[in-house]
Amino acid sequence: MDSITQIALGIAVAEVCAGKKLKNRSFLYGAIFGTIPDLDVLVGLFLTAVEGIRIHRGLSHSLFLFLFLSPFFGWLVSKIEKGKINFLNATKMVFWCLFTHVLLDMFTSWGTQILWPLEHRFALKTIFVIDPLYTIPLLITLVMVWKTKEIPLRQKYVWRGLFISSAYLILSCFIKLHALNQFEKALKNQGIQYSEIIVKPTAFNLILWNANVSTADDYLLGDYSLLDSQAISFTAYSKNTTLESKLKGNSDFEKLKKVSEGWYIISQQNESLYFNDLRFGLLNNNPQQPQFAFSYQFITTDSGLKAIEVPKQKRDGKLLLNRILNRIKGN
Repeated sequence: MDSITQIALGIAVAEVCAGKKLKNRSFLYGAIFGTIPDLDVLVGLFLTAVEGIRIHRGLSHSLFLFLFLSPFFGWLVSKIEKGKINFLNATKMVFWCLFTHVLLDMFTSWGTQILWPLEHRFALKTIFVIDPLYTIPLLITLVMVWKTKEIPLRQKYVWRGLFISSAYLILSCFIKLHALNQFEKALKNQGIQYSEIIVKPTAFNLILWNANVSTADDYLLGDYSLLDSQAISFTAYSKNTTLESKLKGNSDFEKLKKVSEGWYIISQQNESLYFNDLRFGLLNNNPQQPQFAFSYQFITTDSGLKAIEVPKQKRDGKLLLNRILNRIKGN
């Protein structure tokens, strides 16, 4: 999830664990430990685009690392706040701030390697990385907590905020199951044979959902809004296996294949090859010249073909938001 959301969640968890002892200083520690797992982004700045993406939500989001970091930071906090919180309680606070960060990230499409060094990423794909309806209740709660001195009332507020935001996450799971059922019905009614399907929400909402469907030769992409009144339609995008063969054995290509969990299309434009990650959707509606949200261009260097991320423009985001707002109303 986005940084503001993770900071808000970290503060709420720190308040539950140590608010009685640290009072408003729990805001400082919650913000710090709710942010630490995402510092892998800073490490990525010193790596290639592919390596930066590959390590994101890897080691820094692993339960293995948290078991080592929690006692260390717990000891540090207990020394800084000597007389206010002991080592054990400080360690518990640190662990739950780190662990809930990862649990929340697991609901997104990117997922996390919570069991690193195992390569598998756990991704429920039920919520977009930014969702105001999850974040706003937490932020309102924290404002009320900050203004309140009475411990029982602070605890009441923070638990209420966590309950509302957690209920929203659970709701997202049920809505996804409904959306999945609608996509599967549409595929059956249209006689489409497929081997795999993934369903995920579009930006900032739980009303409009995307599906990626894998068939023998194509990927089918479709949308479903909870407000739809007509049948779901799918658009086919060729898997371009001929183009893919040109990248066989390329190091960056193999890494991107793993990162995308196999959901990708190779395209060609002006003699350049592009790796397009299908999991995060399209920025346009043109099957002949699709523009994907996450795309990597292969360029020739002294050490061979290397992938660089295609930069996104502000207008791309505006067009995508307009598409979502129009489509969310139903077909």
